[in-house]
Amino acid sequence: MSTFLISCGGTGGHLSPGISLAEGLTARGHKVTLLISHKRVDARLIEKYPHFEFIRVPGTGFSWSPLQLLRCFWTQTQGFFFCLRLARSRRPDGIVGFGGFMSAGVAVAGWLLGVPVALHESNHVPGRAVRVLGRLAQRVYLPHGVGLAGVRARCIRHMGMPVRSEIRRLPATTARTALGLDPLQKVLVVFGGSQGAGPLNDFVEARLPVLASEGIQVYCVTGLGKGEAAIREFVTKTGAPVRAVFVPFCDRVAELLSAADLVLARAGAGTIAELIRCATPAILVPYPQAADDHQRANAAFFERQGGGIVVDQSRMDTLQHEVLDVIFNDWLLRIFRGNLQRMDRANSLNLMLADLEELCPPPPDRPAGQPLPA
Repeated sequence: MSTFLISCGGTGGHLSPGISLAEGLTARGHKVTLLISHKRVDARLIEKYPHFEFIRVPGTGFSWSPLQLLRCFWTQTQGFFFCLRLARSRRPDGIVGFGGFMSAGVAVAGWLLGVPVALHESNHVPGRAVRVLGRLAQRVYLPHGVGLAGVRARCIRHMGMPVRSEIRRLPATTARTALGLDPLQKVLVVFGGSQGAGPLNDFVEARLPVLASEGIQVYCVTGLGKGEAAIREFVTKTGAPVRAVFVPFCDRVAELLSAADLVLARAGAGTIAELIRCATPAILVPYPQAADDHQRANAAFFERQGGGIVVDQSRMDTLQHEVLDVIFNDWLLRIFRGNLQRMDRANSLNLMLADLEELCPPPPDRPAGQPLPA
């Protein structure tokens, strides 16, 4: 079978679909190596997957700050030569990049060595890496309705983000019990992505007494380095106890999203894909400093499809009203869940696997099933 290098580090939004693809490829008998960054979030996310081979690659993200820009060029050059040596030694049949600064070195190395390169863009505004590297790729996977100038139409395939097999809808009672929450009370999950979101954390801190008085439990993922784990107990207007849980990181995404009546989140493509898979309604607050304002485009798509609503960060003063209005509107929540289930009908992972197998067959001198040279 074929062997693949998958570049997917830097953020949870890149690493999670990379792991999903690795799961699918290995299930079909292929061999994979995942390339990740030296960032703390990558180290934390991979702990659940000891059966995969992860290799940390030098590299940092682009910045217009002179010092950071110099550092970016230096580490990306290191990353390129690292990936060139790796590709020469591993002789992959295909290279897949999920965007971000991690994709640059390995994509250029693959292009120079004549290895088929595929890029996946999950956001509704393609990022800088995919825009620049797309011309070198034999395949570019884009969300439906999104185009990319300079890339030949025959190289483009439209599909969503592959989601890890472990992320699926669970019974709400089971999920809430597993997270230490009351199965009978409303649950608001606050989830700023793998790195957290300060304004969402601040909203919870400021509004927690009000939410608790209404009988709403809160489970807030603050982000690594943005808060300590804590449990707080409150009492509702009727005297019933209500709990608020704060954790810096949560790798139990299926339980987290299945437990929620409503999620308050940023609008990263990975978060949206997981909300769709778990059919969990959400209020999205796009990160206004996201590159090319891509989170606003992601959120607009989610809202148009009927998965929830969008609140601009400049209107955080309205957020409490929106949360209370939506979380107690069971009719509206049912509508949102139905729309999310409709959005999840296409299996993006299977489509991507079939296309990669056609694009990256093993060479004729290595029959299917024969191990790769050491």
